[in-house]
Amino acid sequence: MIERVNVSPASGTAVRARARMVDRLRTDGIRDERVLAAINQVPRHQFVEEALASRAYEDTALPLGFQQTISQPFVVARMIELLVAGRPGLGRTLEVGAGCGYQAAVMSFLASDVYAIERIGKLLEKARGNLRPLRLPNVRLKHADGSIGLLEVAPFDSIILAAAATATPKALVDQLAPGGRMVLPLGRAGGDQIIVLLERQSNGSIKETRLDAVRFVPLLPGTE
Repeated sequence: MIERVNVSPASGTAVRARARMVDRLRTDGIRDERVLAAINQVPRHQFVEEALASRAYEDTALPLGFQQTISQPFVVARMIELLVAGRPGLGRTLEVGAGCGYQAAVMSFLASDVYAIERIGKLLEKARGNLRPLRLPNVRLKHADGSIGLLEVAPFDSIILAAAATATPKALVDQLAPGGRMVLPLGRAGGDQIIVLLERQSNGSIKETRLDAVRFVPLLPGTE
């Protein structure tokens, strides 16, 4: 059933809708309670367009403008769960494709630091505005080309891409710390895409695991 939510702060409905969303994620297979708790901390309706706020707690991607989307909650939870599984936390984390700032906010409860890169300047300003009321001291946003990473603060324990690459970005793999993990959608826009988990082994080699089918906007170079 599609749930329309009254997000008036006085109603408390958004809090209950968020709890129900978390319950659905648990039922759908998200097992890490740390991930579910982090998602329950973040008011997703504050990260979507006002006209779509009543749909914020549906398990669906929603448009942000600039030909970008806020990812489906299940996909956000699934990718973060892959990164954190069997580890005490995400550690120093790089997000490529900050978008509206929602995923960075969720990860802030699991990471020591989150560095979120966005190539679209006006979208990054929206993310700043969305994140400001939450006062998350460990989230840093940067307007830059995410496909080349953030060498000045590398290496990263965790890297997550919110856009689909057609090939594994070597620059990002090179910025993985020993024991680090990267999760990304791999495939062409409009074609088949899958979640890929990359793990740096103790000998420096990279282990690749191919997982679920997904649909993401493409990873593009440069800034605008």
